[in-house]
Amino acid sequence: MYTITDLKPGRAVTIDGDPYLILASQFGRKSMSKANMQCKLKNLKTGSIVARNFQGSEKIEPASVGYKHVQYLYKNQGARAFMDLETYDQFELQDEMIGEGVKFLVDGLEVDALMYEEKPIGIKLPVTVILQVMETPPGVRGDTATGSGKAATLSSGAVINVPLFVNEGDKIKVNTETEEYVERANG
Repeated sequence: MYTITDLKPGRAVTIDGDPYLILASQFGRKSMSKANMQCKLKNLKTGSIVARNFQGSEKIEPASVGYKHVQYLYKNQGARAFMDLETYDQFELQDEMIGEGVKFLVDGLEVDALMYEEKPIGIKLPVTVILQVMETPPGVRGDTATGSGKAATLSSGAVINVPLFVNEGDKIKVNTETEEYVERANG
């Protein structure tokens, strides 16, 4: 059993029989009252996000979730196909179950599938992925010193803001959590 101090982002807990992933947590104490932990939770079955306060003496049950290393294969009418890299079994997840992560999936990308009761219920992307810039307006010479950027469409279909010196065909590293440009990728 977890206490409120164990409720950290990335941990999975069971509430009312459903598995939840902790997205954010903040410890709090109001003057003379008991300690509490304010959490933002994602229901791993439905994808809904809820806020909940846990009181100091409350015991919270960990969820039995695990991860499997899988490879993204292709898009199929509102779903994405993946292959288990150990057993070579294939499965599909609906785009709604993956959420914003669909913007960064490219053929062959290796990710971790979130498993609950031996069934895939979501994916965990790597923090950074390398994608190719497919479309972006050309940068203006001498305009690299300003902090502004330009929109770029990536090989996954995502559109992010990139520095002016990035050109079509460049490979760039993108942070999947913040959806921001990190740096040019080598090769």
